[in-house]
Amino acid sequence: MTRLILTFFSILPLRLNHFLGSLIGRYLYLTDSGSKLVVSKNIETCFPDLSKIEQQKLIKSSLIETGKGLSESGFIWFNSFDSNASCITKTIGMSHIQSGQPVILLVPHFGCWEITGRVLSLTTPVTFLYKPLRNSSQEKFLISKRQQGDLSMATADKKGVIKLQRALSRNELIGILPDQDPGEEGGILAPFFNHDARTMTLLAKLARKKDAKVLMTWATRLEKGRGYELNLKPINILSKSGDLKDDVVLMNQAIEDLVKIQPEQYLWNYKRFKSVIDY
Repeated sequence: MTRLILTFFSILPLRLNHFLGSLIGRYLYLTDSGSKLVVSKNIETCFPDLSKIEQQKLIKSSLIETGKGLSESGFIWFNSFDSNASCITKTIGMSHIQSGQPVILLVPHFGCWEITGRVLSLTTPVTFLYKPLRNSSQEKFLISKRQQGDLSMATADKKGVIKLQRALSRNELIGILPDQDPGEEGGILAPFFNHDARTMTLLAKLARKKDAKVLMTWATRLEKGRGYELNLKPINILSKSGDLKDDVVLMNQAIEDLVKIQPEQYLWNYKRFKSVIDY
């Protein structure tokens, strides 16, 4: 059933796809869904200075973007990489991937993060870290859609880390989405919007070990299904102290600075603070 729905959304023009996605988001808002509860908790936590009316406005717009993210999944996964690339109306910073040093793409859960690796792999090989699904059939399906052409996937385990290191040694791009709770073994507590969040340390470790350039990479979702704007921006996440905690703090601050530009496009329906806050 899920594949049928995704297939349906894949054949729609992006404008109609996002329109229907926005209706899904409005439904999530009006029905007091589980997603709304999580989004509300996160926004109230991260934006305490907003009035209640302003918070509700952001919660609603965030859920609308969440709905678009759901509907566009079929559009992205079930269409070719070239078709995905045709939806990029503007690219800023592409020259930064041409570097004499290894390059790590820091890809937050912002806008349409799924399209970033697909489009960039048309230019150069890219390996993305991901957390495997528990359901084996769903995992096989997801990999079949994500791992194509010069886009490879690396599991979030020891084997996957070795794969990332080898890709960096070949001066290939690697991509990491570091803004989800990796558990105690893979993360440390670091501030995000003035609240501790368990945060992945792998990206900072690899950047320091490999002397890699880190590029904040995101695809802003444009209004009315007009496509996406792809951005690559060099950022410094290596602290002067050389302390890993300080590196992770800088990384979270860089992500926070991006989110503040268009907070509705961030993935607020994820329990980002689950290690320290009850949802």
